[in-house]
Amino acid sequence: MSRWMALLAMLLCVGVLPSSAHAQPQPPGAPAHEVAQPQDVSARVEPQQVRIGDPFTYHVVLTHPKGHRYELAVPKETGDFEFLDQTRQYLEGTDSASTTFAIRMSAFALGSLTVPTLEFDVETPEGPRRYSLPGGAIDVAATLPPDAEGKGADLFDIQPPQEVPIRSWRLVLALLGALAAALAAWLLIRWWKNRPRHVVVPPPLPLDVRTRKALDTLKTENLPARGQVKDYYFRLSEIIRGYLGERYGFEALECTSSELMASLRRLSPLGLPEDKLMRFVSESDMVKYARADASPESCRDALLFGYELVEKTFVPPQPPQAPDNAAAPRVQ
Repeated sequence: MSRWMALLAMLLCVGVLPSSAHAQPQPPGAPAHEVAQPQDVSARVEPQQVRIGDPFTYHVVLTHPKGHRYELAVPKETGDFEFLDQTRQYLEGTDSASTTFAIRMSAFALGSLTVPTLEFDVETPEGPRRYSLPGGAIDVAATLPPDAEGKGADLFDIQPPQEVPIRSWRLVLALLGALAAALAAWLLIRWWKNRPRHVVVPPPLPLDVRTRKALDTLKTENLPARGQVKDYYFRLSEIIRGYLGERYGFEALECTSSELMASLRRLSPLGLPEDKLMRFVSESDMVKYARADASPESCRDALLFGYELVEKTFVPPQPPQAPDNAAAPRVQ
């Protein structure tokens, strides 16, 4: 029994001791990765002096054993610097290897500045390591020339947006468009007022109707009663001559009294009261040109002669006759 108890105690001791060793906690403040140390480090800033905002290159050459791999951890906090980009080149030699980094940055502060510390992740056969490279120095100058301060020049702060006048033809084009529209409207209105209009001209009244209406108008005016006998005979002679000229087809208004009578005798019109016409022409000439007086009865008789002349000489035109075959039945 004692032998079995001793064996059990020995097994418990063998199983407990290793487990207690693995569960031992790490001391506080210990680094998460071990620190790697390259065999050689070369770093330079090119160029050594730049103007504010201009890019520069930070060249880093790490010589390390073969089988080690260095990767740059892009810095998150760069202060007065801006990280632009990087290139990496690995070169393996006989006994060692080298990794070259070219890191492009730009600075936005003046004076002598220190490039931020660079952190590298290192892969080694023994496990991951960490390497930190302190930054180099660089001089950052202003963009102003050296004599800018003496001339009163200085850096200006960023100005708010301002309105910049830009030449535009929009107003001129708008005015030209308005003038063109007004001109087009004026031309349209003018064309509308002067447009050709279809005017219906009534057919002229028959000659006898027009002559009787002229005699009626002269009678209504009653010029002899107002002492205008001469005007009365001028108007009456013009009415009668106009009738005769249109009735028989000659220029009776332009003829003298003798030419008028001669033209009518050559025509020998049917029903013409030649003797009365001769007396009217003579009486009319005496009143018009010889200032002879005419009694109211003579004026009345002269007007009645005008009605009589129309009554005896005017022949109504024949109504148009239908063609002979108009009423004939249509043969199909």
